[in-house]
Amino acid sequence: MIEKANKYLFSLNSKKFINGFLRALIETGFIIFLFYSNLLMGEYNKSGNARGKSLNWALNDIFTTENLIIALVAAIIGYFIFEFLRKII
Repeated sequence: MIEKANKYLFSLNSKKFINGFLRALIETGFIIFLFYSNLLMGEYNKSGNARGKSLNWALNDIFTTENLIIALVAAIIGYFIFEFLRKII
């Protein structure tokens, strides 16, 4: 009987965990997408370095380790802020 109860609780918790994990992954992925699209748009404005250069050059300029770390940290912070606001509202 205890094994059956544990199996039921484990299946409920794993489904909740997977759903929460997927939601977090999608939300942070979207924040990272917005970050990189903003960087790419900044490369082609009047003050950007990519004026007169190729798209390949601009992509190589924005996809760096430093930008990835910044994007990941910003996405995680943004995710926790949105979760906090969801619980309040």
